[in-house]
Amino acid sequence: MIGHFLVERLLEKRFVNSPSSLVKALGADTGISKSKVSKICADLDGEVAAFRDRDLVETGYPYVFLDATYCKARVNHRVTSQAMVVAIGVASDGRREALGFDVGDSENEVFWTGFLRSFRARGLDGVKLVISDA
Repeated sequence: MIGHFLVERLLEKRFVNSPSSLVKALGADTGISKSKVSKICADLDGEVAAFRDRDLVETGYPYVFLDATYCKARVNHRVTSQAMVVAIGVASDGRREALGFDVGDSENEVFWTGFLRSFRARGLDGVKLVISDA
């Protein structure tokens, strides 16, 4: 439950710049232990994997928006800038849905190609227009 709360707040971009307000919102004024954070992350791993691997055959998405941003992440005990890419599909009825995301060292051609091919492998078909600022 706490894991869902954290993900929702991060997706809403709330508490990102104020970790202390996030801790207070969770009712833990003294902070959260490293082991608790590790458990929350481990609990979310399965849900994230299910989201990233889900089948995209059932709903057609004629329009796909692609975007990327850079954020700091810890990789091999060092903080580095990482590219985070996201694809949003728009169904025929206008409903939008996050199709997937990935994180990599940069937005190079190999990274984008692998990201886009993963949607094809999951059954995405019938895309008429891809919108990107690239």
